[in-house]
Amino acid sequence: MDRVSALDEPLKTPLGAATAKVMAEHLDLHTVGDLLHHYPRRYEERGQLTTLADLPLDEDVTVVAQVADSRVLKFNNGRGQRLEITLTDGSGRLQLVFFGKGIHKPHKELPPGSRGMFAGKVSVFNRKLQLAHPTYVPLGTDSDEDAVDAFAGRLIPIYPACKGLESWKITKAVDTVLPRAVEAVDPLPPALREGRGFASLPEALHKIHRPETRADIEDARQRLKWDEAFVLQVALARRRFANAGLPAVARKPRPDGLLDAFDAKLPFTLTDGQQKVTREIFDDLATEHPMHRLLQGEVGSGKTMVALRAMLTVVDAGGQAAMLAPTEVLAQQHHRSITEMMGELAESGMLGGAEHSTKVVLLTGSMGAAGRRRALLDLVTGEAGIVIGTHALIEDKVQFHDLGVVVVDEQHRFGVEQRDALRSKGKQPPHLLVMTATPIPRTVAMTVFGDLETSVLDQLPAGRLPIASHVVPAQDKPHFLARAWERVREEVEKGHQAYVVCPRIGDGDDEPKKKSAEDTATSEEGAKRPPLAVIEIAEQLAKGPLTGLRIEVLHGRMQPDDKDDVMRRFAAGDVDVLVATTVIEVGVNVPNATAMVIMDADRFGVSQLHQLRGRVGRGSAAGLCLLVSEMPEASPARARLSAVAATLDGFELSRIDLEQRREGDVLGQAQSGVRSSLRMLAVIDDEEVIAAAREEAVAIVSEDPELERLPELRTALDALLDTEREQYLDKG
Repeated sequence: MDRVSALDEPLKTPLGAATAKVMAEHLDLHTVGDLLHHYPRRYEERGQLTTLADLPLDEDVTVVAQVADSRVLKFNNGRGQRLEITLTDGSGRLQLVFFGKGIHKPHKELPPGSRGMFAGKVSVFNRKLQLAHPTYVPLGTDSDEDAVDAFAGRLIPIYPACKGLESWKITKAVDTVLPRAVEAVDPLPPALREGRGFASLPEALHKIHRPETRADIEDARQRLKWDEAFVLQVALARRRFANAGLPAVARKPRPDGLLDAFDAKLPFTLTDGQQKVTREIFDDLATEHPMHRLLQGEVGSGKTMVALRAMLTVVDAGGQAAMLAPTEVLAQQHHRSITEMMGELAESGMLGGAEHSTKVVLLTGSMGAAGRRRALLDLVTGEAGIVIGTHALIEDKVQFHDLGVVVVDEQHRFGVEQRDALRSKGKQPPHLLVMTATPIPRTVAMTVFGDLETSVLDQLPAGRLPIASHVVPAQDKPHFLARAWERVREEVEKGHQAYVVCPRIGDGDDEPKKKSAEDTATSEEGAKRPPLAVIEIAEQLAKGPLTGLRIEVLHGRMQPDDKDDVMRRFAAGDVDVLVATTVIEVGVNVPNATAMVIMDADRFGVSQLHQLRGRVGRGSAAGLCLLVSEMPEASPARARLSAVAATLDGFELSRIDLEQRREGDVLGQAQSGVRSSLRMLAVIDDEEVIAAAREEAVAIVSEDPELERLPELRTALDALLDTEREQYLDKG
């Protein structure tokens, strides 16, 4: 971004407090501005107890509660002792546990009836929620006058915290920098701010951190949500404006060409959804500006078929098509399925090749030198109309004769630099089709993919039967797990196949690091075991409940040839049960596989479980997915699994997934490498804000694309959408 007309951001001053290092390392807070935009998660009123019933597992939390009882217990034949304190708020209970020499101070300071603020990571032991060795501040006593004074106001802010930096420490740090809020540069144009009756940014920052009433909090939230939505939508609007000005070669369908020949041999009719989406894509390809389209759809809705027909259209028009896949397993699967679908149409220059045909080549990092040279030659001469590959497509040596369209499968797994590197290989900017098998609610599409037109496939091909899904509570009812393995055996006896999915590979290479003394003490009280592993589970099944069946393993550390060999034999029916990691999550298509058992299913996200489940039931037989978990029935993790088992609607599950995750995850911060700018905006709940902000952003950018008359807004783009983030937003 050109920065000449941006103002200096006065809040870039580095934090100088003693806690600055912890803030930087654990909360990604580096400057005064970062800390001012680190908003409270919620607020407590003095005298109001925290709700304990819905605490999230494995997260650092801060609670305000009352001590119900306190007792010292001995273990290891009296050699060890621990202090158990039970907190209550009338709706739920939470256990605090302290070990060894550390029990005396809390035992004295937290008698029954006292109140305090407690911080730590929530875990489960004996089906009870607990905090092991939490930090705490007594409230309403004389034991810590400074702490009591700090929280003496009516509303106590509870900040997102971390180990070593509790909410009350963040409160003190915010108090230090809050006077500087008056220096904040306001990104909203004055006319927009006044027209919507918003508070100024300094006022909003004061109200969000130190509100006097609940109304103050709501006023601040509405203003700060608008900032985030508006700045994002301006960045996306600028991107759309720039893309609209780029030239591209129009790629129009050719009568009696490769596409018509392919359609003539299809053994089925395209669904109405596939036909509608195809028309949208073909209209884009026929224009002289690059297509920027997102194709999203349910698992098994036929996205690959739509993408292939788009690629054939481009080949008919004299161009080449490149499909970028995130893994070798998926690239090989796409290459295999596309060449099978095309048949003799993919055998150009070969004996038996059709009159209208082209070459479909595979390019991956593990290919041998001879195969790689042949593929590169086919690309540069134009002999190959379609190439399917992994990151190997991006390397400098790869040259195209005339790259016309880039299809990116599972786009969230690629950084923008990788996508751009491939697109730069066209003589003019090629058209771009981005595919995702994770359904995205409309608000998220507007926020994250706001510079892409969106096509949705929500209709499954005819003949698909629903997948039956059930939670298997292995801890509560171990006989349910035994029955799960019987069901797998029954499916194999019917001539079908099964997947078993584990979160970890095993064999020692990815074991957890050695535990510290404190970890060991906690483990005496039932710390979580490591996630179940592919290699160990495969051995247990082969010697136990699935003995006699043909079992193979598949995971990311195997050699590419070995992975391909296993997948080929599984697809051919030579393997009964495939024990795998999430390497089979997307794109793997074996219609004869009807059953899936997901071990430690609570360790996967909702959308990931939905993707995994979509690997079964892809043929004419019904599918079965069993979600195995040892989490207690009342835990949020089990509720999440029950939600997955209750519906096959990917769009509904994506809403549930987003509601349970931090908003930052929505923006793909793992891919962008920077902290999300969405701290206040909830993309699921704030649809009206997002839509209105988009409208305002489009109007402003169409009048002033470089924002020369709005230096404050340019500053906000620099601060919240730094170069790296803005590149991430550029899906094209």
